Amino acid sequence: MTARINAFLQLGRQQGGSDIHFAVGAPPLVRLHGELNPIKYRDLTDSEITELTHEILTPVQIELFEAGNDLDFSYENEEVGRFRVNMFHKVTGIGASFRAIAPKIPTFDDLGLPPVIEKFLHSTQGLILVTGATGTGKSTTLAAMIDWLNRNRRFNIITLEDPIEYVHKSKQSLVIQRAVGTHVSSFTEGLRSALREDPDIILVGELRDTDTISMAMTAAETGHLVLGTLHTTSAVKTLDRIIDAMPTEQKMLTKSFLSQHLNAVISQKLVRTADGRYRKAILEIMINTPAIGNLIMTNKIFQIPSIIQTSVDMGMQLLDQSLLEAVQKKEVDPDNAYLHATDKKLFQRFVTNPELLPQVNLAVT
Repeated sequence: MTARINAFLQLGRQQGGSDIHFAVGAPPLVRLHGELNPIKYRDLTDSEITELTHEILTPVQIELFEAGNDLDFSYENEEVGRFRVNMFHKVTGIGASFRAIAPKIPTFDDLGLPPVIEKFLHSTQGLILVTGATGTGKSTTLAAMIDWLNRNRRFNIITLEDPIEYVHKSKQSLVIQRAVGTHVSSFTEGLRSALREDPDIILVGELRDTDTISMAMTAAETGHLVLGTLHTTSAVKTLDRIIDAMPTEQKMLTKSFLSQHLNAVISQKLVRTADGRYRKAILEIMINTPAIGNLIMTNKIFQIPSIIQTSVDMGMQLLDQSLLEAVQKKEVDPDNAYLHATDKKLFQRFVTNPELLPQVNLAVT
């Protein structure tokens, strides 16, 4: 019997939506190019959402959810494809978010990623971080990186994900994918286990706590290439987050690790394209150099943006630099770019909607 929720998921995917949301008191909502749009349907009740979602849950998942736990899992169906799902409880009842996973793992060219990303993957040791707010395409960028390694290197690649989004079939490499909560109890335990499984590459879906960050650093320090994500929006904020997560007595060791073993930080946002039909990844890229390593060790992380800004020839770029280039090439919507920019003055002359600009008081006092 076909799950009834498939009809909404199929409609959302056909419209080009990135996410489909189910919430009490509203019709199903589709996120199109960053904005939520209602599907023409009645407002959903708590019991309706329960019935729709229970058709795709296992008995164990139903028991966990009814006990008050959130659920993170993957849902795949021949008719509608693959989705990453989060189910949760809120004041008015339950809710669910379905993130559409592309049927084909995108390449660097598909995503418009700069060539320097490929260069990072020639390293055999160290830590590469892909960061950004929720829903900015971190998992997709990492999937493209793993796919490139899978097609071009003979490695043992172990991924730890919550949940598994893109499914990789082993090509040149052996790819072992493990889901937190299903195959391992936590990212930390998964990392401990992975280090006993002769890995070359370890992907950590999220460096969400001190123990996971510590284990990832140990793996990178002991001869492995570790890829991971953080919910930070710039290279500087990423470094600060990692250092702040550590106990006081470990902060100096953490700075030493970062100065020596952090390879690169890629921070990304998704900005609406000029035609309004898609969203383009805009990247800030920091490559660890002796100069940046020295700033980390001497507590001058705040000076790093200056080095990034003047190191374009090495492949580095600030988010605003990448954003400005995309605006000048007419690849992204200038109004949306203005909203995402850090230094908004750089983008004011491109804005087409005057209401976005700060109001100037011309009254004479």
